[in-house]
Order: sequence, then structure tokens, then C-alpha cells
Amino acid sequence: MSLLIVGTVAFDTIETPFGKADMVVGGSGQYAAYAASYFTNDINLVSIVGDDFPKAELAELNKRGVKTDGIKVVEGGKSFYWAGKYHDNMNDRDTLVTDLNVLADFDPVLPEDYKQSEYIMLGNLTPDIQISVINQLEVKPKLVMLDTMNLWIDIAREPLLKAISMCDVLSINDEEARMLSGEHSIVQAAAKILELGPKYLIIKKGEHGALLFDNDNVFFAPAMPLQRVTDPTGAGDCFAGGFLGYIAKTGDISFDNMKRALVYGAAMASFVVEDFSNHKIKSVTQSDIKERIVRFVQLSQFTI
Repeated sequence: MSLLIVGTVAFDTIETPFGKADMVVGGSGQYAAYAASYFTNDINLVSIVGDDFPKAELAELNKRGVKTDGIKVVEGGKSFYWAGKYHDNMNDRDTLVTDLNVLADFDPVLPEDYKQSEYIMLGNLTPDIQISVINQLEVKPKLVMLDTMNLWIDIAREPLLKAISMCDVLSINDEEARMLSGEHSIVQAAAKILELGPKYLIIKKGEHGALLFDNDNVFFAPAMPLQRVTDPTGAGDCFAGGFLGYIAKTGDISFDNMKRALVYGAAMASFVVEDFSNHKIKSVTQSDIKERIVRFVQLSQFTI
């Protein structure tokens, strides 16, 4: 089941209360691809980098079944770079540097064999890019998942509403849900957002888990309580990659299966935060995933 991921592949400098990592590999696309690769080896990644991006990182993705033909390498260009510092609570952060570099001219053109992808993940890019990717698909995908952020809600609301109307699953956090809907209650916000077109809505609540909505059902998946969170960067992207990777593996887009996918996504997010950059998410085993899923079940399973 082919999975198309469109997102950033970049460099990050990250400072947290547990240390600092300079110029490490980051970006929504590579985080999501690593998480998804534990469930499917048919992944098409689309992004843009400069020739400063390590070829070894692209080769590592290739080993995991991630095709990188859709990553444009700009000769003489510099890759997207972000630097941030997390506060002591690890939920809030300050952006110190954002250098778009080659990302400023990103206008993705899908390779021919990418245009038949069955599952689509559109990372947090401009709504115009998300719409362009959907319009390039030659067959109707089984599921389109879209991520966005408060910036696009604020400065590009109309094209964002169009992009949302074209997706099946919208993934946002609780602050963005309130901003998009104008409602303070998460339940009321979800109802309004579902009227915009998506069949399913995921509202992420960070360390407090995530909610899955459709017009008739609600499901909650907890976040894994961890002794130590080293670096939250990429958690949401690994969540999305794990979620859609599991959907692609099973081929089942029912609400019941999405509940399972939500837990698998939460599991992948719980791994990446245990170390800086992609170090942890690259070293997880299938045994690790099974063990963590059991722990998730134990978190919420009870009898009456």
C-alpha cells in the first residue's frame, strides 16, 4: 500500500533542559517517513534540500523502503534550517532561527510513479503546496491526511479551508482547533471543523494524548508517561507517520481501525522524544513497538 509523504527535510539546532544538539537532521518529512517505515516499505517522500544535506541520510531512508526520487537537491543551495529552545515544561519553546533557504522556492512536482499513491500525508507546508500535490494525483487516493499550523490559519485561511475540504483526515492541536473553529470547547470545535469537509479529525493535546473524531464517534488515546523527555521535536510528525503507516499496512480506513492507528502513532511519538533528532526513531525494533503498545493498552484498559 503506497504512502506519499510531503514535508520538510532539514537541519535543526535544538536546546532543551537536557542538553543541546547542533545542526542535526530534522524536518517533518523525514520524521514521518522513519515512523511509517516500521509498518510499510512502500513510501514516496517529497521534499527539497540543498547540496549540504548528507547523502548518507538519504541512503538510510532508502534502506528502509523510502523512495527519495521526489526530493529535489538544489546544487549550491542550503537546506531549511530551524533553531529553537524549549522551556523547562518542554511544552513551550522559543524559535531562535528560521532560515527557509531552498524551501522558499519549494514547488513540488511529483514523479510519475508517485502519482498513484494510495495514502497521502501532507505535512505542515503552505496550503497552496498541499492543494498542488492533491491536484497532481492521477488516481483518487484511499486517504488524504493533512497537517497545518496556526500561522496558516492566521495568514492563509481561505486556501487552507480549500485544502481542508480536499482531505479525509485533518490533524491539528487543541490551540489550532480553537483558532480554526472559534470555539473554546474542543467538542464544539470538532463539530464545526468536521463541517469543513474532512471525514475524520485528530486533535493533539501533547503530553495529554490525542482525540479522534468523526460525526458520530469520539476516541481518546493517552500519551505514554515517560521518565524523561529529551527532545519533543518531531513528535507530531512521528505520530502522523505512525498513524498513516499503520493505516497503509492494514488497508482499513474504518473508525475502529483508526483508533488502533492512533495508538500506534502515539507509540511512535513516544519513542522520538527520548533522544535528540532522529537518533531514537531510527533504532526502534518491532519488539520495542509491541512492548510499548502493550503498555498503552494497560494505561486505559479496565473492567466494570
